[in-house]
Amino acid sequence: MSTEVRVPTLGESVSEATVATWFKKPGDAVEADEMLCELETDKVTVEVPSPAAGTLDEIVAAEGETVGVDALLAMLADGASKPASGGKGKPDAAPAKSAPKSSGDSGDGGDGGGDSIDVMVPTLGESVSEATVSTWFKAVGDAVEADEMLCELETDKVSVEVPSPASGTLTEILANEGDTVQAGGKLALMSSGAGGGAAKPSKPAEESEPDPAPAEQSGRDVEDAPSAKKAMAEKGVTRDQVQGSGRDGRVMKEDVAKSGNAPQAPAAEAPKPAPAPRAPAPAEDASREERVKMTRLRQTIAKRLKDSQNTAAMLTTYNEVDMTAVMDLRNEYKAEFEKKHGVKLGFMSFFTKACCHALKEVPEVNAEIDGADIVYKNFVHMGIAAGTPTGLVVPVIRDVDSMGFAAIEKAIGEKGARARDNKLTMAEMQGGTFTISNGGVYGSLMSSPILNPPQSGILGMHKIQQRPMVVNGEIKARPMMYLALSYDHRIVDGKGAVTFLVRVKEALEDPRRLLMDL
Repeated sequence: MSTEVRVPTLGESVSEATVATWFKKPGDAVEADEMLCELETDKVTVEVPSPAAGTLDEIVAAEGETVGVDALLAMLADGASKPASGGKGKPDAAPAKSAPKSSGDSGDGGDGGGDSIDVMVPTLGESVSEATVSTWFKAVGDAVEADEMLCELETDKVSVEVPSPASGTLTEILANEGDTVQAGGKLALMSSGAGGGAAKPSKPAEESEPDPAPAEQSGRDVEDAPSAKKAMAEKGVTRDQVQGSGRDGRVMKEDVAKSGNAPQAPAAEAPKPAPAPRAPAPAEDASREERVKMTRLRQTIAKRLKDSQNTAAMLTTYNEVDMTAVMDLRNEYKAEFEKKHGVKLGFMSFFTKACCHALKEVPEVNAEIDGADIVYKNFVHMGIAAGTPTGLVVPVIRDVDSMGFAAIEKAIGEKGARARDNKLTMAEMQGGTFTISNGGVYGSLMSSPILNPPQSGILGMHKIQQRPMVVNGEIKARPMMYLALSYDHRIVDGKGAVTFLVRVKEALEDPRRLLMDL
């Protein structure tokens, strides 16, 4: 009997997705709720779990294909056929395989048939279900101590180090560098017992071999940084000529650059002038650049921003606002405000209230396109763009139009802290109807923000700078800020965009208008 695997509900106003990654292949045994594949939409990444236990019989939608909601992704065959599942069945057969493996390796034979220990993917954090194996610090046959770091995993939010669960010998690596693993999945197998001491001599034996290529493949690949191996190849140095400064002696690219010019063997051939000038060039280029794989978060950001440019008819209108009234009001009440509400009075609450005020008058800026329809929102879920060490995120404050200054400041502070600590959930970054981006905190004087689809408007704040302005016929220094509204010209006309920005300007230059709803 077969079970269908179909595309789940993809979220608000999302009707199709792209198959990004299959974690299983035909013939693999799967458990109920085990992740089968990952779908990517213009908003979020969706994981598809197995609806039942069985064997993956057929993949209907391959990686890269576009599928609609409830489309058929794959077929499952019922029944537990794990022993016949080929490569994926290795974890279950590990105890039987570990004995011949250890007897074949020169160092593992001394473990005396110790118990097999699974090295599992740890809990990756709130709302994170998968990670990429970034670096292995140990190779098969290495002796390890309890809590010694085995490998490092990278998620779209944080990096996670995986310690050894016990002392013993690493007998098999199941997930190599670059592989995607699920939370709770199996990374490697270890054998317990006093086999560690016997494993260590195997390393010098490998390193003493005259041919450097096998030594490099038998464990060096997981120990040394990929950029370092590339630099060593281009520079013509062997692993033994470089002193590693990374964790557990891991060679980094900088170590290769510091290794001197010993590899300039071609230059030593003095009678041959032609190779000499050519030899330094590759080494010099290798030391001046580094190829690093994009993180999952950066890949998502890049795709979403490009999709936004390709889809929306994006246009930006500009204005400037005199911040004198807001700054005076803030200075007058900030101490009393903080004493009563326990939170500082910042500029963001003024801008948020001003935008909510303007969105009521120009509702199309708070709307979105859904096929041939325009969906107007009678509420404001405000996205507040925040920069983090790993990239830009946009947490959403829901129903901000019904909140007061204190509640807005508390919400912004809380979301900002969660963003910096990589603790935001996907739910907290979905459903926004309008976004504010404050590039002024980084010193930006003027910019054109990019829309956050499917939203139709985003306000860009910038640096407050003293500039000479004409006030009542006199030139005075005023704290001025440029404002930029990027909007989707498909549903927002130029008149509506300019009106929105003028209303924001008026509310900030005379905050009493917010109180009077003018």
